[in-house]
Amino acid sequence: MSGKYAFTKSLKEVRFLFCQTGEHSAATRSFLTRAYPVMKKNNPVTPILLRDAQGTLPKVYARFEFGKEKSQSLEGLSDKQIEETVASLVKNES
Repeated sequence: MSGKYAFTKSLKEVRFLFCQTGEHSAATRSFLTRAYPVMKKNNPVTPILLRDAQGTLPKVYARFEFGKEKSQSLEGLSDKQIEETVASLVKNES
């Protein structure tokens, strides 16, 4: 799994938005509980922000150099699908 979270050098920040209690964010919370330590260990200087707020739909944002930002909804995805989505988002700047 560690190779999936080798962020590109142009990645400046990863931000996760989710609900702390909602069922629609359960897979996102499970994924973050499992994967956050690995992501942080492999990318110690890249900020990985976790923003939880009541009623927020799960989403991940990746901010790259020059203010370029990409986002992807995580709603309805399984833990494994979230892992694939995040891995693809943090590696692919274009």
